[in-house]
Amino acid sequence: MNLVRRTLVATAAALALAAPFTSIAQDFKPRLIRFGYGLNEQSNQGRAAKVFAEQVEKASGGKMKLRAIGAAALGPDTQMQQALIGGAQEMMVGSTATLVGITKEMALWDTPFLISNAKEADALLDGPIGDKIKAKLQEKGLVGLVYWENGFRNLTNSKRPVVKMEDLSGIKLRVMQNNVFLESFKTLGTNAVPMAFSELFSALETNTVDGQENPFNTILSSKFYEVQKYLTVTNHVYSPWIVLASKKWWDQLSAAEQKVLLDAARASRDFERKDTREEAARAITDLKAKGMQVNELSPAEAARMRSKLTRVYATIGSEIGMDLWNEAQAELARIRAKK
Repeated sequence: MNLVRRTLVATAAALALAAPFTSIAQDFKPRLIRFGYGLNEQSNQGRAAKVFAEQVEKASGGKMKLRAIGAAALGPDTQMQQALIGGAQEMMVGSTATLVGITKEMALWDTPFLISNAKEADALLDGPIGDKIKAKLQEKGLVGLVYWENGFRNLTNSKRPVVKMEDLSGIKLRVMQNNVFLESFKTLGTNAVPMAFSELFSALETNTVDGQENPFNTILSSKFYEVQKYLTVTNHVYSPWIVLASKKWWDQLSAAEQKVLLDAARASRDFERKDTREEAARAITDLKAKGMQVNELSPAEAARMRSKLTRVYATIGSEIGMDLWNEAQAELARIRAKK
């Protein structure tokens, strides 16, 4: 009897140990997930993509493998978005600005001088307004998981220092393929040229355009200092990135697989924001060391630009719907009141 009892106990123990692995085998299928992004592997995007991949593989017991593919190897943001909608690619991270043609509410994030600091950005993006705009993507075949930080955008050019609004006059400025950016910079006096990010360095190098606007991190990681002399700290737009999945593909996943991806995306978001902010603080010093002439736009000039953009604000409100515009302004007032 002792032998039988020992055998039964051993069998029960073995089954108990095997249970989690049986569950993993049932909940997770072997999946290779292509995750595209635009910057290079050494950038803040690249580092966060690596964290995302590690979290997914660990949480799925190695069943789900996220292959991060950078340097726009799968195409610019607009091309990857269409690939996701069609189900030809699984996931990506990219600018919210290039989504405006798909989901008009994304234009809120392009509003010049909307967000003043990182604390406001986190609260607005991760709160009810950010969730409401993310949810709109599902109608268009996309699933928004989390917002990453691109950061506050700043201006560079090869012509002259920009210390006042009039200095922008006639500068051929690359902007994202987005009507709000196009209209904003035309209104401020530039010759705004919409262009994919993947074409930008070459366009700057050949003087096809004179300047561009991006956060410090991107200016540094993309080596724009090699082809741009002047940098003006304008902080004119807080620019988010968004982690997206193909809805066609997402709907085929089990609840456990979806949870793994959402949890991993949130972990990557927290890492990416911290990493991006630390890098941005160092980047301005590095850019000066690499020979860029840096000046800061005065509060008075920023106010002049803001007053010039009144018509653009009205257009954004009309485009996204005045209800959402007013909700966002009320939410920002609530966030600011908590300080």
